[in-house]
Amino acid sequence: MLRGFATINYWTDDLAAASAWYAKVLGVEPYFEVPGGYIEFRFGDYQQELGLVNRAYAPEGTSTTSGGVVTYWHTDDIEAEVARLVELGATLREAPRDRGKGFITATVTDPFDNILGIMYNPHYRDVLAERD
Repeated sequence: MLRGFATINYWTDDLAAASAWYAKVLGVEPYFEVPGGYIEFRFGDYQQELGLVNRAYAPEGTSTTSGGVVTYWHTDDIEAEVARLVELGATLREAPRDRGKGFITATVTDPFDNILGIMYNPHYRDVLAERD
């Protein structure tokens, strides 16, 4: 049975710069590092993991440009979060868009060419409250 995300990995050619950028974005420092190869952060309500991987370790055939699967991270204020990410150096990919029934999504591209999905999910806080 799948139990939830363990780690979401983003590729980068500049591990040090990506680590510094995501430390600003997430407001935490990495908790785990393999020098020159991998850096991992834990953050958010569920202490989920974001791994930054040196692109040199990408499996053969891995795309070198952004695209494909988008992981959406919840935020309570999507407009403010998109603005903050752009101010920190991300590029707006898709402005906040109402998907119906209270769901709003947006995407930015980080400075390392990874897509970062942002979502307002009206059920997120309910699920969090049930957990607590």
